[in-house]
Formats: sequence, C-alpha cells, structure tokens
Amino acid sequence: MPALDPKFADISIIDLIRYGGSEFIRQGLSFGHSFDNAMDEATQLTLHALKLPHDLSPVYGNAKVTEEERREVLALFARRIDERIPACYLTGEAWFAGLLFKTDERALVPRSPIAELIEARFEPWTSTHDIYRALDMCTGSGCIAIAMGHYQPHWEVHGVDISEDALSLAEENKERLMADNAHFIRSNLFDDLQGEIYDLIVTNPPYVTHEETDALPEEYAHEPDLGLRAGDDGLDFALKIMRDAPDHLTDEGLLICEVGESEHALMRLLPDVNFEWIEFKVGQMGIFSIDRHELVHHHAQIKALADARA
Repeated sequence: MPALDPKFADISIIDLIRYGGSEFIRQGLSFGHSFDNAMDEATQLTLHALKLPHDLSPVYGNAKVTEEERREVLALFARRIDERIPACYLTGEAWFAGLLFKTDERALVPRSPIAELIEARFEPWTSTHDIYRALDMCTGSGCIAIAMGHYQPHWEVHGVDISEDALSLAEENKERLMADNAHFIRSNLFDDLQGEIYDLIVTNPPYVTHEETDALPEEYAHEPDLGLRAGDDGLDFALKIMRDAPDHLTDEGLLICEVGESEHALMRLLPDVNFEWIEFKVGQMGIFSIDRHELVHHHAQIKALADARA
C-alpha cells in the first residue's frame, strides 16, 4: 500500500480519511459488513485508530495528527487492503439498532435490516396482540436478541444458536450491554427447545446458496461459513424454521424471517402461502412476516419441502 509521503507533515484527520477511501476503491475492496462504501470504512478505521468517537464533529476534520497516529491509521488501512479483513473485525465493534456490539470472527458482522424493525418496536406487525416472550433463532453475536430486549425491557428474550463460539460472543455482548432480559441457549434450531412457547420468533438464518457463497468476495471468508451457507437455493434453514415454528408459537404468534435474495426461490416453492413482505425505508429486503395460522394451514407442504432437505 502506498504510504502518505512523510515529508508532508501537516496531515489532518480528513486527509487520512480521504486517502483511505481512495485507496480502498483503487485496491478493489468489497463493502457490505455494516458499511457499504469506502469512505465510511476509512472513517471508521481512522477514528478507531485515533481513539476518537464515531460521531466526532466535522469541525475537527482539519485537526493535524502526529507521526505516530499517522502510522497507526495507515497500519489499519494496510491490513484492510492486504488481508481483506472487514473493517468491523479490525475495530472489534459494530453498530446495530443504535447499540455498539463487540464483533469478531466467531459470528457474522451485525448488519440485518431487522434492526429497523426492532427500533420501530415491530409496529405495526405486533400491534394486534401483547408480546411477553420472544425468540431470536440463529442469534450469532446476539445482536437481534439483545436489541429486542433493550427496546422492549418487559420482554423475556431467548437467543438460540448451534455454534458455541457464537454463543460465547453473544454472552460477552450481553454483559457489555447489560441485557439482563436476554438469555442464550445452544440448540440445533428448535431441537432443544421442547416446551418453549413464544409470542414472536425473529430469525436471520443462513440464506446464501452454495454457488453464491463460493463466489463471495474475500472479505466474507473471514466470517463463519456456518452463518452463510444454506443449500442450493438458500432455503435449507428457513424451511425447517417455518416447519417447526408453529409448535413454539402462541395461537396468535408471529414469525419474522429474513431470506434475502432467496425470496424468489421461496415464492416459487410456496406460491400459495400468504407471505407479508416487509417494506423498509429503502424498499423490500427479503424479510417476511407470517402468522401461526398461515403456517399451520400450509404445514403439510412446508414439512414436505423441509424434510426433503434433512
């Protein structure tokens, strides 16, 4: 990576950010782990190296950095370029639903659009009945479970994952964010949740096809494959969750599930199911809402499809 010429002593914060953004683009980096562009990642890495807050006022942009600070920032830029490590793994932190989570290679970087639903307290999707118990299936870092508990302190929230590594990170985030109403359980989907009933199940399961996973940019290789890969059409986990969810939902319970680009495959498989595709500020994001009654009504068809993937 070309270094800023040391003869230019008056290097400012904004100079570093501009340089980093330009280099990231020139080096062909891929973005999508919490930030979706070069300048935001360069800003994140620069402020982290300088130990400055993420919401630093722009008036400090022209502040000069010391030689040691310049070296520290450029060292982070070099790792981002040479090793293709997502910026959030380099800083060890990622924002989700207005909360700052610890993040590392034990789980995917938090980035689901479900954050928008959590901050809106799931309105209007949950306005028809009271919620007391909620489940975050495939919790990973615990970001969805902890954020739900933060915005709904009267809820009891469970976060479930099969990965012990992911659950250890979730527990660290629980302690970090003092999420006393979030509890984490190791289970292969619903296998170890016998008798547990919830008013709301929210899930961001793996939903990337084998073909798409194999073609992902290098940055994604730092994330656990277990959190991405979901069969030939990306629906191996979503269908099993839909199959088993009715046994763990109250009569008026609701399932909210993210399937991303696999939305189209799901619609082809289950054209008669009444999925409510949620509109976000930027449009549809491959996330649907479905109530227990609809899942039960189509259970035989969903079960046949899910069982075929066992």
